[in-house]
Amino acid sequence: MPLHMLTSLTIGVPDVGAARVYYREFGLADAGGGWLATRDGGRQLRFETAPFRRLLAMEMAVDDPDDIARISSRLDAIDVVAERDASSVTAPEPVTGVHVTARVTPRLTQAPVPAPVYNGPGAPARAGTRAPAILRSGRVVPRRLGHVVIGSPDPGVSQRFFTDGFGLEVSDQVRDAASFMRCSTDHHNVLVQRAPVTFLHHTSWQVDDVDEVGRGATAMLEGHPERHVWGLGRHHIGSNFFWYLRDPAGTFAEYCSDLDCVVDDELWDARVWEEDKGLYRWGPPPPPSFVNPEDLAARMTGAHTAG
Repeated sequence: MPLHMLTSLTIGVPDVGAARVYYREFGLADAGGGWLATRDGGRQLRFETAPFRRLLAMEMAVDDPDDIARISSRLDAIDVVAERDASSVTAPEPVTGVHVTARVTPRLTQAPVPAPVYNGPGAPARAGTRAPAILRSGRVVPRRLGHVVIGSPDPGVSQRFFTDGFGLEVSDQVRDAASFMRCSTDHHNVLVQRAPVTFLHHTSWQVDDVDEVGRGATAMLEGHPERHVWGLGRHHIGSNFFWYLRDPAGTFAEYCSDLDCVVDDELWDARVWEEDKGLYRWGPPPPPSFVNPEDLAARMTGAHTAG
């Protein structure tokens, strides 16, 4: 596909300073101009002041100006007004109000990380040596932004905007609840779920392996047990290891590894899952606040309709 990466997010929060401190501790680095950067993906996150947590903008990468022209035509076909120049096209998602941009951007090449070597029954592949993961000592630094999850009161309209307008592919769905869509070879980069109001559920950040998921979360929880949300576990849809933490604005931040990869659309078996099958394969049960974040009730009574 011409789309090849979820490049960046702009998030609105009540306290920009607190958010930046949290995500620097999470492993992102200052990159100038208000941006925070991952190790491989570069500048991928910034914050602006807003009365409540909300996703303001996202940017995706395409290969060339012809891709911009094609996306512009697709948006015209579904009656979405877009702003376009030679290297980008931007349009507001009609339900959530998130401004989505596709921009001509070089493809990211990540250096391969050697897979962990495990001792198995009858197969001591690491005989005579300790597991290298227990000797790691540095801070966990996310490799790149993986995906973002937003709630929409009309997920069908939101999905159509991303698929028919920008050309994302649907990898899997949860019946009447959620659509997992990709703009890269990742199983999903954008997930739209049904919600009573629009809101930002979580962002996900790629790390090397399950040990980095555990090490990152453990470090974040030292002295801050209130940050814990859900984990360690493995999702069913997407297959990835996860651990979710809560940032100061109430948005969940996920350390993620071993996400499914779709390199050939024709060979991928996209499915519609029932709601009780899709969330996780193993791990502790999700807390009620993961499915229905605690601040949504206040958002509903306040009649907020854009997040």
